Amino acid sequence: MRVKLGFILRSLLIVGTFLALVTLWSRLLSTQGEDGDPFARQLPGRDVNKPNIPNNGPVVNNKFQPVVPWPQVEGVEVDLESIRLKNKNVPQQGAADNNQQNAIQKQYLTFKPQKFAYPDPVLKNGVLGNFETKQAEPPGVANGPGEEAKPLVLGAEYKDVVQSSIKEFGFNMVASDQISLDRSINDLRHEECKYWQYDERLLTSSIIIVFHNEGWSTLMRTVHSVIKRTPKKYLAEIVLIDDYSNKEHLKERLEEYLKQWNGLVKVFRNERREGLIQARSIGAHKAALGQVLIYLDAHCEVGPNWYAPLIAPITADRTTCTVPLIDYIDGNDFTIEPQQGGDEDGFARGAWDWSLLWKRVPLNSREKARRMHKTEPYRSPAMAGGLFAIERDFFFELGLYDPGLQIWGGENFEISYKIWQCGGKLLFVPCSRVGHIYRLHGWAGNPPPAYVGSSPTLKNYVRVVEVWWDEYADYFYASRPETKAMAYGDITPLKKFREEHHCKSFKWFMEEIAYDIPEHYPLPAKNIEWGEIRGHETDYCIDSMGHTNGGFVELGPCHRMGGNQLFRINEGNQLMQYDQCLTRGADGSKVMITHCNMNVYKEWQYIKTLHRFTHIPTGKCLDRSEVLHQVFISDCDSAKTSQKWEMNNLLAV
Repeated sequence: MRVKLGFILRSLLIVGTFLALVTLWSRLLSTQGEDGDPFARQLPGRDVNKPNIPNNGPVVNNKFQPVVPWPQVEGVEVDLESIRLKNKNVPQQGAADNNQQNAIQKQYLTFKPQKFAYPDPVLKNGVLGNFETKQAEPPGVANGPGEEAKPLVLGAEYKDVVQSSIKEFGFNMVASDQISLDRSINDLRHEECKYWQYDERLLTSSIIIVFHNEGWSTLMRTVHSVIKRTPKKYLAEIVLIDDYSNKEHLKERLEEYLKQWNGLVKVFRNERREGLIQARSIGAHKAALGQVLIYLDAHCEVGPNWYAPLIAPITADRTTCTVPLIDYIDGNDFTIEPQQGGDEDGFARGAWDWSLLWKRVPLNSREKARRMHKTEPYRSPAMAGGLFAIERDFFFELGLYDPGLQIWGGENFEISYKIWQCGGKLLFVPCSRVGHIYRLHGWAGNPPPAYVGSSPTLKNYVRVVEVWWDEYADYFYASRPETKAMAYGDITPLKKFREEHHCKSFKWFMEEIAYDIPEHYPLPAKNIEWGEIRGHETDYCIDSMGHTNGGFVELGPCHRMGGNQLFRINEGNQLMQYDQCLTRGADGSKVMITHCNMNVYKEWQYIKTLHRFTHIPTGKCLDRSEVLHQVFISDCDSAKTSQKWEMNNLLAV
């Protein structure tokens, strides 16, 4: 019987297709763990059996080489508008939609229940924890500069170039660029932290890092430290959000450098300057692989075994938000040391004064009594905001950040209040430590874009207070009287969110969670007068010049912008600026400004009809020298025009 050639070819094609499908299916099955463990599967572009080190592109050699040549300090700038137009119709890698207007907060009427029972960590003294490394951390460069977080002190010949780098980036980039991106660091944890045992069924995480014109080595050292010190099976991705940087080293060079991690680290670019707050909300949308979102600032170094202690409380309770203990990285020599303050162990709770300035207060006995062991996580009323972890779905259920908050400031309080008042909790984690570089004096800063307008931080504060503080808002306005008439936008959706989620009152929050804050920062008295203190019929005003905690106030030209020239005198006879009081200096004459609570420095009386400030303890009057730009007290003399003052209200806009 004759068989047609066409029939044979079709048969071979069908058989070949079937064999190819069988082969492909077997390969897919082989990537899953035999026990169905979700962590046994590969994340995209990665081999979980190999460490997350570069397999192509730049590598760290044993021989020391600076990150970039110096003394070239200033980052070369690029034309962002031309890049935006060129890429207008090109979708970003991994982004479902390049339109940032789609970064809209989703809000749910109820929170999803906790479905997974995660056992509490167990402390076994003398038994090394199961997430602890068995050997000492390898250096980035053996005996290299900055290893083990030892100081790198440059010679005097670098002075000018160091100051230029500080002005542009906020840190000594000359020193930073000479330190390995994979350097070893000192372990600042309490000894007890090394003996905690954690169930290995931890949630996976996406690390989100927002940057704007960041220095190369400080940004990349953040990324390197995360990869070096995070167990690879939990690290789903690192998402970099470029908030409209215009430095050349953050464009093609960055994209090429990130290729060495085969998709583990990715960058998304905003088409306009969004500011840190909204860029983080955008990051939450872009980071889709991890079950937990971990936010880090762009100039950090995570510490040894930082991950498990931070994520375990969230794995056990999805409505928990955790914050690592934040250590201080010196922006000049890059040493790392614990933050000052706190209790005898260095533990502190996040707090605020009534003008919404960030504060830290020592961990109190009531909170200590809630724990069995010294290094267990503890409750905090608020977070600093730069570094925290939160379950991704829970963050979306909370609505992410208030979309009306702009650039920077107040978002740390907004998310803290929202978590506590709407049923979640905020924990500080002593055994998870992350170093953070604080900007140095002399940094030129990153001014907000023109479309934002003036005073974005103050507007943010007002929005937060109006939504969450209830009747306590009066205390904010007593401390920040210039904000009383400030327009803060529509908060109706946020009020509706509170109502629909049955969020608790601020009074409940102050009594149950933040009960110790009034002990350190008592509720402010009602103001009698507030505004600039201007020499009567002159153009000179009292100015704190930014001095605090013992510095002297001075006399300067009035600028009517508030800030360092905004004061208030209250019913308690305190002459104040934010949380600082004016008082007599050690010489008995000059007027200094220093931190105070509501029970001290009740020393001033303002007689408006006489244009006079009287110093009650001495009976003398507030005086000035326009030649020496000094403010002091002297014997009262009604004939002296230099003792006549007026307080003029200033309203922020």
